Amino acid sequence: MATLPYQLLADAVLILHFGVVLFVVGGLMCILVGNAWRWRWVNAWGFRLAHLAAILIVVALSWLGEVCPLTALESWLRVQAGACGYSQSFVEHWVQAVLYYEAPFWVFVLAYTLFALAVLACWWRYPPRRAPHEPHA
Repeated sequence: MATLPYQLLADAVLILHFGVVLFVVGGLMCILVGNAWRWRWVNAWGFRLAHLAAILIVVALSWLGEVCPLTALESWLRVQAGACGYSQSFVEHWVQAVLYYEAPFWVFVLAYTLFALAVLACWWRYPPRRAPHEPHA
């Protein structure tokens, strides 16, 4: 049963990765909806900076043709557990698995880039705000 810890760790990385995807996608939705409903927290500097950093890392990795480190880690853990690793990116794998949709890699690079541009547009339209007690960098 030496493979069990690897399988559990791979599943934990999968859940973490899914959480990151939810943060990136859901974060933009929260910013848009939150500004329409005047939720102050959606423009908090820390939240917005973390959100921007997350999507910029995704875009940079895709432009460089690199696999996400979480995908690589999960795939390696699955191989160590005796299962098959991923043959493509995390998003490609799960989009294909859930929607039965296959697209060339450049489609995902374009989608990530357009999403990042939407996030940047939100920075312009709804700039992040520092709380009155928050120190300036």
